[in-house]
Amino acid sequence: MTTYIPSLTLPASLFQHPAAAILLPVAAGTAVGFSTRPKENQNTYLALRQPPLRPPPQVFGPMWTLLYGLMGYAAYRAWNTGMGGFDAKKAQLALQGATLYTVQLGLNLVWMPLFFRFKRPIAATVDIVALTGTVGYLAYIWGQVDEVAGWCLAPYLAWLGFATYLSAGAGYLNNWDFNSKEVPKGTKGKDTKYVDEKP
Repeated sequence: MTTYIPSLTLPASLFQHPAAAILLPVAAGTAVGFSTRPKENQNTYLALRQPPLRPPPQVFGPMWTLLYGLMGYAAYRAWNTGMGGFDAKKAQLALQGATLYTVQLGLNLVWMPLFFRFKRPIAATVDIVALTGTVGYLAYIWGQVDEVAGWCLAPYLAWLGFATYLSAGAGYLNNWDFNSKEVPKGTKGKDTKYVDEKP
């Protein structure tokens, strides 16, 4: 059971208005994506040994935009349903969900830097496992407040399950060491930055 922790929760105004609720995760996810250098991320992704069924890198941007939008819409619905009625239990669940939502958003936003920038596949996999568990619990909590809000998190939860498989699979297949994929500076005859990257 979680509790509402105001200091760990986004301001209420970000949940009350649909545009703010939807745009916040989309903008935050986009900002993190661009701050970790998308072209370099794509090259790292292509250079790593990957488990079967890995999608092409071009799939991730549109997929995450859709999932962030659904996540924000779920936040808006759950907050306004819970806080706008007379059911004290739903109001409490909406508040608890707001704290969980903030925590999961933070876990979501740190995965990309952990995986790509810092090349920490173990930390990234631990993060995404924690994220998946948090979102599963959030879907359960918010589903009790507003069924649509709970179901809006279902595609996100499914994608996180797949992303956990990809994160753990890439870590395992690369011996949990992504730094060895980089070519040392000054390597002769190598025009690209990564061992398996095609010139």
